[in-house]
Amino acid sequence: MADEKNLILDTNQDLGEIVIAPEVIEVIIGIAASKVDGVYDMQGSFTSNVTELLGRSNHGKGVSLTIAEDGIKVDLYCYMKYGISVPKTAMEIQERVKQQVLFMTDVELAEVNVHVVAVVPEKVETPDLDELFENEEENE
Repeated sequence: MADEKNLILDTNQDLGEIVIAPEVIEVIIGIAASKVDGVYDMQGSFTSNVTELLGRSNHGKGVSLTIAEDGIKVDLYCYMKYGISVPKTAMEIQERVKQQVLFMTDVELAEVNVHVVAVVPEKVETPDLDELFENEEENE
């Protein structure tokens, strides 16, 4: 028996039904969003961060799915790289997520809401202090 939260696709009655768990759609959304240029990472919870520290990737992190009568609504929480156009990147996330979910599950999303949590600057290499002070020691 299928859970009410699972999505039942329109299928051929002769073969049976196809049931997709919401977690599967969350993973598809997470992977599609994280592959867009300009996305640094998806925001995760404490448990998803601990899971990643233990070596397991959590592709559904930063994705919240709401199944309502008017369709499926998605909220994405992500970190963007510094120097990119946030609106262009957010629109690309929306398009890619809708496209991948439709292609892989034949489910059309009603809304894809992108929440930019932070902008992450590029990492700057820390200078080697020994190299910086070598010239001063040679002069003395």
